[in-house]
Amino acid sequence: MTLAELSFVEKHLAGWMRDQDHLTPLAQFPSRSFTVQEPYGVVLIMSPWNYPFLLTMEPLIGAIAAGNCCVVKPSAYSPAASAVIRDILAECFPPEHVAVVEGGRAENQALLDQKFDYIFFTGGVEVGKEVMARAAKHLTPVTLELGGKSPCIVDATAKLDLAARRIVFGKLLNCGQTCVAPDYLLVDRRVKDCLLAHIRKWVALQYGSDALDNQGYVRMVNRKHFDRVMGLIDQSKVVLGGRGNPDTLKIQPTVLDNVSPEDAVMQEEIFGPVLPVLTFEDIQEALDFVNARPHPLALYLFSQDKKVRELFLRRTSFGGGCINDTIIHLATSRMPFGGVGSSGMGSYHGKASFDTFSHRKSIVQKSTWLDLPIRYTPYGPVKDKLLRLFLR
Repeated sequence: MTLAELSFVEKHLAGWMRDQDHLTPLAQFPSRSFTVQEPYGVVLIMSPWNYPFLLTMEPLIGAIAAGNCCVVKPSAYSPAASAVIRDILAECFPPEHVAVVEGGRAENQALLDQKFDYIFFTGGVEVGKEVMARAAKHLTPVTLELGGKSPCIVDATAKLDLAARRIVFGKLLNCGQTCVAPDYLLVDRRVKDCLLAHIRKWVALQYGSDALDNQGYVRMVNRKHFDRVMGLIDQSKVVLGGRGNPDTLKIQPTVLDNVSPEDAVMQEEIFGPVLPVLTFEDIQEALDFVNARPHPLALYLFSQDKKVRELFLRRTSFGGGCINDTIIHLATSRMPFGGVGSSGMGSYHGKASFDTFSHRKSIVQKSTWLDLPIRYTPYGPVKDKLLRLFLR
């Protein structure tokens, strides 16, 4: 995906950089109206640990394409990936163009004390609030790519076997450590048992009878997050999985049934291979449940009913999502990706990245061969009529 983004930007950059002409109002005749793209200046890119290479390089590609100098701060939770990023960028760029700062919280704080021209942050909501507060001291614009509890809704018309296969893929990708992973399952009560049976089948087919023995199954990033996710598992509600291995930091794909909105697993973004299941009686109940909570980064809907699909597209607010699939909406350079409300602000990927890291200047280039006197004093009835005519 990183290489695809780089190729896409290289292919289209010349067109994005061109001045864009705009129609000139009659009141400004004769002149040319156009916009010019310019870089912000020095950009800070703070990236997370869950996809440390991808989520560092993709915004960096856009920032460099727009002409900025960049300070890159990878996550301390993924030091091996940070070292790779440091070595690659040191080979490609002089440090005054792109510099990498490694380290932990102290380095983050020191960087946020500096005045940057733009800050691009990917991570959790609480740290995102701190980044925005620190940026506000310098009136620095920000893009925040955060997360939240992304719902997955399955109604009675869904193709349940296919839905289960795609839900298992999206939930267990990177062991659930994905900002747009389905965080909880909201399913029509009439088809819940059938859907859960299909989910059990596809977990076994994709990861084996016990994922803890699968060498290709991803572990949690560290013991802190292993313990946190294990603490969200209510063993009395486990219908699949539920065990973890603290030595390997792996947690079984886990499904919790009969979950209530008050349960601990519904109070925070899970960021692990645990899927809580809640039910609804009618689709309006599901819609109200989603709308009563902060805007999620993603929403996934499995339905064959066109009216239901339109209902969720028009009546709910979320960063982006899929109909009858999960995750894949972010795997393109042709559409912007970003959050809304508490799941973030701003977007990137492809041209959206170039636009994010560019300031768009509006210019009117006025001709000198004619200077209409209508805008100058003294004003009178004739000028008043002409101005009203021109400014309709």
